Amino acid sequence: MTVLSNKLGIEHAQEMPPAAPAGAVIEPAARGRRFGASLRAYVALTKPRVIELLLITTLPVMFLAAKGLPPVGTALATLLFGTLSAGAANAINCYIDRDIDAKMRRTRRRPLARAEVSPAAALVFGVTLAVLSTAGFVVMVNALAAALSATAILYYVFVYSLLLKRRTSQNVVWGGIAGCMPVLIGWVAVTGSLALTPFLLFGVVFLWTPPHTWTLAMRYREDYAAAGVPMLPVVAGERRVIMESLAYTWATVLCSLALWPVAGMSVFYGAVAVVLGGVILAEVHRLLNRARAGATGVALRPMRFFHLSNVYMALLFSAVAVDPFVAGWLR
Repeated sequence: MTVLSNKLGIEHAQEMPPAAPAGAVIEPAARGRRFGASLRAYVALTKPRVIELLLITTLPVMFLAAKGLPPVGTALATLLFGTLSAGAANAINCYIDRDIDAKMRRTRRRPLARAEVSPAAALVFGVTLAVLSTAGFVVMVNALAAALSATAILYYVFVYSLLLKRRTSQNVVWGGIAGCMPVLIGWVAVTGSLALTPFLLFGVVFLWTPPHTWTLAMRYREDYAAAGVPMLPVVAGERRVIMESLAYTWATVLCSLALWPVAGMSVFYGAVAVVLGGVILAEVHRLLNRARAGATGVALRPMRFFHLSNVYMALLFSAVAVDPFVAGWLR
């Protein structure tokens, strides 16, 4: 380990540009490049691609809660402080997972793994975003939305990142609760209270998360194994992972269909939910059939389901947003 560390130290030293002499003036262009690189590193700590998915589930719920266009100011404030909230949780997660991120191909280019940001700076950045997002929700939205946002951050950091992730193969099942909170926040931002409808949408995201994450983990199984993270594909056979993914996918589709009568949505949403449900179920059954035919590893093509599940979620929640307008036209 000492030799390896020394080698890495030499390599990093060779890659780094020589330090500027004392008293030297840094050119504006060089200063701008350094600032830009630092800014990109801090943005990367927030995991923007993850935030995109969270926002996809937040805004449509606001349309459903408002039965049309939500108040623009409320919507913008919710999206802004929701972004800061998710960014806070992700930045603190990067701080906690910096050791395993450096061991995994999928994550080794993250800022802490590449030493682009110091651990202390990342932690301060995450905590600052958490404080700003919570205060922003209190001032610009409402106290209940702020409480839900703060709960999501604390749950993701302490329950998922610190308690579950490295200890149980069910980490993403229960850890996924944090990723469901934006649905409740979007509803509460508009109505100021909770109801059955947002909890059904909460259920859709909750049930969708395990198969979505497990199929990605099937592709990067060696990464998780090397990092010592007991994701289900690491500790169980491929057939079991697929069977559990099948069960959760069926539950996801049924929950999405239950929303139709409970929320009083139109035939438009119902038709979209049925078609999308049929597509995603067909794909998970294809995955099972490939396993039964003897395929394994990359030949199972688990990433097909992973990418399709992203499309499923985006289109389903788009239908949630559009349905209030279609329902108005149909009346």
